Amino acid sequence: MEYRTVGKAANDEFVEKKSRFIGYIKPVTTQDEAGAFINEIKSKHWDATHNVYAYVLRDGQIRRYSDDGEPQGTAGIPVLDVLLKEELTDCVVVATRYFGGTLLGTGGLVRAYSHTAKLAVDAGGIITMKLCKVLRVCCDYNFYGRLNSLIPECGGVIDGTDFADTVTVTFKMPVGDVDSFEKKLVDLSLGKFRSEEIGEEFKNF
Repeated sequence: MEYRTVGKAANDEFVEKKSRFIGYIKPVTTQDEAGAFINEIKSKHWDATHNVYAYVLRDGQIRRYSDDGEPQGTAGIPVLDVLLKEELTDCVVVATRYFGGTLLGTGGLVRAYSHTAKLAVDAGGIITMKLCKVLRVCCDYNFYGRLNSLIPECGGVIDGTDFADTVTVTFKMPVGDVDSFEKKLVDLSLGKFRSEEIGEEFKNF
C-alpha cells in the first residue's frame, strides 16, 4: 500500500505574454487544510486577476478545482489534470495569475495553467509514501549490534532506542518487508527475540 504526493510546500513562476503565473503547492490531508492554504494564497495575492486551484485527497477520493473567473475548462481542470497525470494525492495547487494585457486564448490558457501546475509539482518534489508497520524489539546488549544492522538491511528505519536493563528498539518497516525481517530476526537470534507490532503509519521512502 503506497501513494505519491509532494514532499514540501513550494512555489515557482514564469511569465507568458506579460501575464505572470505563480504556482503554489502544499501537501495536505483534509479539505480544511486545502481550504486554509487556498485562502492563504488568495489573501497574499488579493490583487491578482485569478487564483485558480485544484486539490486531490485520499480520504474520500476527493477532487476539487476552481477556474476563479477564467473561461470554463481553461484553468482549474488543466491544473487538476497535472496532479492526476502525476498520480499525486493529498496535495493542493494554487495557480495565481496577474493579467499582462494580452489575451492568451483558450489553448494558451490551458498550456499556461498546466505549466504553472507542473512547475509547482517539480518545486515540491514527488515522494512515495509507503504503509509501514511500527515495530518494537526488546533484546539484550549482546544482540543489539546485530539488530541495529538488520533493521536497515531489511528496509526499516529506526525511530528510537531505549537503553535500560535491556535494549528496546522502535522502528518502521514497509508492510511487504516485515515477514522477511521477522524470519531473519528469529534465525539470527536462534528464536530468542521477536518483533512486536505497535501500530501502522505511512512514511516517505
